[in-house]
Amino acid sequence: MKTQIFQGNRVRILLHIVAWIILLGLPLYIINRWNFGKDFIWFYYINIIINGVIFYGNYLLLIPKLFFSIKRYKYYLAALVLMVCFYFVTDISNEFVFQFGNNERIENQAQRRPGETREGLRPPENDRQFRRPPFGLLHATNYGFTNLFITFFALGLRVLERNAQIEKRQKELEKEKLNSELAFLKNQISPHFFFNTLNNIYSLISINTEDSQNAVLKLSRMMRYLLYESEHGKTPLSSEIDFMNNYIDLMRLRMSDKVKLNVSFPAKYENISIPPLLFISIIENAFKHGISYREKSFIDIGMEVSKQLITFRCVNSIVKPGDESSAQHSGIGLENFSKRLNLLFPGKHKLKIEESASTFHVLVNIYYTKT
Repeated sequence: MKTQIFQGNRVRILLHIVAWIILLGLPLYIINRWNFGKDFIWFYYINIIINGVIFYGNYLLLIPKLFFSIKRYKYYLAALVLMVCFYFVTDISNEFVFQFGNNERIENQAQRRPGETREGLRPPENDRQFRRPPFGLLHATNYGFTNLFITFFALGLRVLERNAQIEKRQKELEKEKLNSELAFLKNQISPHFFFNTLNNIYSLISINTEDSQNAVLKLSRMMRYLLYESEHGKTPLSSEIDFMNNYIDLMRLRMSDKVKLNVSFPAKYENISIPPLLFISIIENAFKHGISYREKSFIDIGMEVSKQLITFRCVNSIVKPGDESSAQHSGIGLENFSKRLNLLFPGKHKLKIEESASTFHVLVNIYYTKT
């Protein structure tokens, strides 16, 4: 973030330098093109420096210190005082420039022969010399409009920059909030199936040693995925599907013949990157609250991947919970899943949850862009 701020300031400084190069180099082009005198150069540079002082006085000092404070009226008073003070500075400097220019012209005219112009070609009445403009009301009006424009330009530029910084800071805060909430949700998900799987493997050891060894291997792969691969913001879809398959295979260990399980994951698909542990809470919820050891029950899990669309469905039978805490845990899992979708795919997903007397249906459509 500090690097981005530094780069942003560097670009801003570079733009100011380019603007000043143009402003300071402009009179050199005008002099070469139109043959203006030295008094024009003095007049231009004095006024451009004064305008620059007014601009940066507002841009760097008055606006940050006073305009963005609670008592904003202090800024308007300070800006007015700054303009009035430099009005008298311009008045005195212009008097000096015009007096210096008049003396120079008198000396030049004294050195010329009668009828000779500065260029030696045109008559004196057509000689292009910088002449003193009328002062008084005209000077005050011109100065007022010019520096009002400079002041409000500095104000608008500073406000836009501040709003851009606030927007960037808000995005950084939202990103940090997203990461913290995803970490919290992942920590909520992980312990549930970990402890359930350990209990299943413990029960299987005394019955079938080979199956228990395979179960330990699958569990180790799952834990490796949880501890290492899922730490990144994105993971390949193939790794996520492998993780879900391993989890489902471990859950089969405690299923009875009365449970009908149907799993349909795509065999060929574009291996895009998705957030890790995205659908596991729905699958876990189906196994935890959708199967029964005494009655017939079912779970149907499927995924389809097409161009820019992932469709995930999970349908399971509804088993009456033994107590209220079971239903409460089920609601927490769905709430976490909905939060993750809102954080990860704002405006790019559709979540549909339907519940009847005997079935519970979750359908998710995620519209992704390949990166």
